[in-house]
Amino acid sequence: MINSPESTESKALEISIVIPIYNERENLTLLDEKITKSIKPLNKNYEVILVDDGSVDGSADLIRKLKNGNPHLRLIRFGRNHGQTAAFAAGFSKARGNIIVTMDADLQNDPADIPLLLEKINEYDVVCGWRHKRNDPWIKKLSSKIANAVRNALSEECIADTGCSLKAFRRTCFKNIKLYNGMHRFFPTLMKMEGFSVTQVKVGHYPRMHGYSKYNIRNRLFASFKDLLAIRWMKKRQINYDIIEED
Repeated sequence: MINSPESTESKALEISIVIPIYNERENLTLLDEKITKSIKPLNKNYEVILVDDGSVDGSADLIRKLKNGNPHLRLIRFGRNHGQTAAFAAGFSKARGNIIVTMDADLQNDPADIPLLLEKINEYDVVCGWRHKRNDPWIKKLSSKIANAVRNALSEECIADTGCSLKAFRRTCFKNIKLYNGMHRFFPTLMKMEGFSVTQVKVGHYPRMHGYSKYNIRNRLFASFKDLLAIRWMKKRQINYDIIEED
């Protein structure tokens, strides 16, 4: 859950971009440049919240240096690695924008696609990126395809790319959402359960330039399965009723 904006500065902020960071030092400078290039022409007041999830490669040190040249950057740092959902939750709790954008730091998501999401957010509560042409090794593409199929089947959804972190949300989406570890994979389903509208847009996908993926077949397919069962349980037992008369 996130708090309502309080200060005048908070109310003026339009966009908060929340990005988990885990040993992504080599990608951070270019990430900063690409976000600035993408958002600046929009003439929107924005912030970029970089959540260092226990990095040991000096990512936080570089972020501090980048902050000196970019007042839009903010740093949240964990003492140890807590996982992607925790990083998103921490970022959401500090976000001040009316629109919250999420993405990965590895530059496989292109910040240039953020405006595509923002165009649709005027019509929907949640806009999900869909990496329709993946630039990954075949084994990763296969595992993602299987994971998407299983998640959609068990959650009774039709999200083409549940694993794409590039998404945009209205701030109100997180007002009553309680997050648990692993739930970042199911943001669209959680939002639909709260009555919010969800759509998808095609976005680009690019080879990782530096570092390595933190996901593999084990945590992509198997570790997330118990989270999927939890989501299915929640969805099946959600309270629904129609009041036809009230006196």
